[in-house]
Amino acid sequence: MGKLTPKILMKNIVQINIKPKILSEHGLPKTPVTSVTLSKSGLEGDYNNFRTLKKDQNPDMAVLVYPIETIHELNNEGWPIMPGDLGENFTLFGIPHSHFSHNQQYQIGECIIEISFECDPCRNLSVLPYIGETKINEFIKTLMQRRGWYARVIKEGVVSTGDKFHIH
Repeated sequence: MGKLTPKILMKNIVQINIKPKILSEHGLPKTPVTSVTLSKSGLEGDYNNFRTLKKDQNPDMAVLVYPIETIHELNNEGWPIMPGDLGENFTLFGIPHSHFSHNQQYQIGECIIEISFECDPCRNLSVLPYIGETKINEFIKTLMQRRGWYARVIKEGVVSTGDKFHIH
């Protein structure tokens, strides 16, 4: 086996995910984009029904971050999750879910975000074709304390796939 290159060891953005407002659809799954403008209200072109309708555009929920490592764990447990499926805006490599903490700031591209709170799984995940109503309760239990982290935006700017992600 060859040596790991420094690029592989970096913490970075694997995928940026958005979902435009479509009246007949939930915000899942989100689809990848290569670059996006991040503002205090979230990612340009991304619409979140829950945040908009139930949480009055809560700025503490501007973005959702999720580690690719957790996706791999869930895949190993038999859940065929792909980046963007869980509604995350940033799929990250190199920081395990348990390493995030409240009020910790991260540089992400040219932006700064601050972790606000852990996201709880919800029944909207039943729209995923491999979950449905038959598996939603089991899936919610599986995702407890592994659903990702909401963050507020401290410094706005542009974020691109491959950008570094590190403690600020």
